Amino acid sequence: MRTIRSGDRGDDVRDVQQRLVALGVHLDPAEIEGGFGHETESAVRAFQQRRGLLVDGRVGSETWNELVEAGYRLGDRVLYLRMPMLRGDDVRSLQRRLNSLGFDAGREDGIFGERCDRAVREFQRNIAMRQDGIVGPETLHELERVRPATVDARSGAVLRETEALRRMKATLEGARIAIDPGHGPDEPGAAGAEGLLAEADAAWDLSVALAAELDRRGAQPLLLRERDEDPPVSARAAAANEWGAEICLSVHLNAHTDPRAEGSMCLFYGNETTSSPSGQRLAEAIQEELTSRIGLTDGRTHSMSIAILRETRMPAVQIEPCFVTNPREERLLSEEPFRRDVAIAIARGVERFLGARPGAQGSPGLDDRASNGQARLPA
Repeated sequence: MRTIRSGDRGDDVRDVQQRLVALGVHLDPAEIEGGFGHETESAVRAFQQRRGLLVDGRVGSETWNELVEAGYRLGDRVLYLRMPMLRGDDVRSLQRRLNSLGFDAGREDGIFGERCDRAVREFQRNIAMRQDGIVGPETLHELERVRPATVDARSGAVLRETEALRRMKATLEGARIAIDPGHGPDEPGAAGAEGLLAEADAAWDLSVALAAELDRRGAQPLLLRERDEDPPVSARAAAANEWGAEICLSVHLNAHTDPRAEGSMCLFYGNETTSSPSGQRLAEAIQEELTSRIGLTDGRTHSMSIAILRETRMPAVQIEPCFVTNPREERLLSEEPFRRDVAIAIARGVERFLGARPGAQGSPGLDDRASNGQARLPA
């Protein structure tokens, strides 16, 4: 689809506006007739912020898909496992209700996958229904009877992931680490301040350095694209899932209109109602290494619901160690020793994540290895 932005007119603009209005946004009728104006852009930005998307005020494919998904309420349609998988806020509500009852529907990401299907069938078995995995009026009636929507449903998925993280003892040795070099030749991302680098090239060079460092430390890294490839983000996430990756590291560079913007930021999965404890812990460990060891400005960690974090089934982060639009940081990114330092910091952060447990006193040393066992977080 084309990216819809300020100044555009047409049926697709009206469709966006009508979906925003249906979600409770007030737009002046004159703006709806006049095209994509200031009110619409402000509403899109607020929606993107709320949904954990890149906030740019434009409606690309990811924002459009989220607008569509936000319009579904549980009961609006029959839910079941199919390909492509059903997505929407109705699926997220179902996952939350099932998880709160003790049926493991997986992370509450709004994607009706195999784990959600198993949870539905297990729920149906427990209340002596036909176990067909179809969430229609009958299953919804029983779900409402057992767990009314008015009852606060605490996320069982977050509790399970937190407990798995607390018990985890693992090492980097033999770990399957998927590395996603952001962007690609078809969509190169932000341009460097001085024209030295495009984001896609800088992300590739950093990813190659990271793969070499992880390999040196005994891990099994896998790049999710080649230098001359630009697969869709969903395809990259699917490749990581199919390979059985235990961690996914997506490498991007930040950008800003102000060339003084600088520093490192790490993103982990989260939306309005839930987040990934393991993703957050991994992001914090990597961010601490990047800022304390290299001295990068701390842009902190943030939860987002972008596709590479939402669709992967393992602890995943998006790492943005520098602003390619900052002249000084662009020059650093072009230097091999700096890229190696970034790779070492990220690898150390991964080691800390695998060996450290939340609530433990102190942190493992930079070269420490957790002992006794290779238990991993469940996929």
